[in-house]
Amino acid sequence: MTLSDETRLEMYWMMLLSRRLDERAWVLHRQGKIAFHISGIGQEAAQVGAAYALRRGYDWVAPYYRDLALMLCLGYEPREFMLSLMGKREEPSSGGRQMPSHWSLRRANVVSHSAVVATQCSHATGIGLAIKMRREDKVVLASLGEGSTSQGEWYEAVNWAAVHQLPVIFLVENNQYAISVPVEKQMAVPSAADRACGLGLRGVAVDGSDVFAVHQAFTEAVELARSGKGPTLIEAKMYRITPHSSDDDDRTYRSREEVEEHKKRDPLLVNRRILERDGLLTASRLEEMESRAKKMVDEAVQYAEQAPYPAAEEAAYPVYAEEVRHD
Repeated sequence: MTLSDETRLEMYWMMLLSRRLDERAWVLHRQGKIAFHISGIGQEAAQVGAAYALRRGYDWVAPYYRDLALMLCLGYEPREFMLSLMGKREEPSSGGRQMPSHWSLRRANVVSHSAVVATQCSHATGIGLAIKMRREDKVVLASLGEGSTSQGEWYEAVNWAAVHQLPVIFLVENNQYAISVPVEKQMAVPSAADRACGLGLRGVAVDGSDVFAVHQAFTEAVELARSGKGPTLIEAKMYRITPHSSDDDDRTYRSREEVEEHKKRDPLLVNRRILERDGLLTASRLEEMESRAKKMVDEAVQYAEQAPYPAAEEAAYPVYAEEVRHD
């Protein structure tokens, strides 16, 4: 699939906006303005590449907690992200009840997920089965970290999708660490994509720092799924530049030298160079993007800080059904 120059620049913009929002979240945490943040820095290219291969708002998405860039591509607004971080009433996932970055977005067919990793894969497979039974041409994206491929829910979901040839694409964002556990201590095979063979579906490994390479791999997987040819497992290899979360000290399990070395493959740097090479991203255009991103982030923070918290009496809703009187 050939992408227009405008689309390629837009994809870079989405990565940049995600990065600047993510960076501001770390600042807000250090300022004591939010309680928790879990980052997607270093993983933006895979998420944007996947999103742009979907029919956004038509297909279904079961994300995982690092998918800020993916969510922005699906129409999630910067102010909604900040509302979520601050637990404000207006945030769309849960009205301030869900943990930050535990996404859902009804208007974009994004399914709410649990803090228990890999459970979103079961949801995605169930949705895929419904799509097949209804004879629709929709597809489902389920994203997860490579550590989640060691979970039983993942095996069950992928096996079911393969047996029934369901239109599901499993995007494994292999960032090399499941919290503090390196990938070589999680799996005896070189790649998460290798696990597809034993489960009977197509497995593809791709450079997760190259947004256009991910987009190409995902476009092929979507075409297969939409035409009834079953699921694909795509492993996007990348590196988690930040600690696991704002509660993690990653210095206890990896060196600063290792992190600095991997920053050379920072997806913003990789894709900026591609666009500069092709004459699409000039210094003035990049400056304009940075200025626009800063303005949007500032406005989102300001809006969220002024927004109200949920009222205490709302805590039980919609957890418990309300009695409805018919007098």
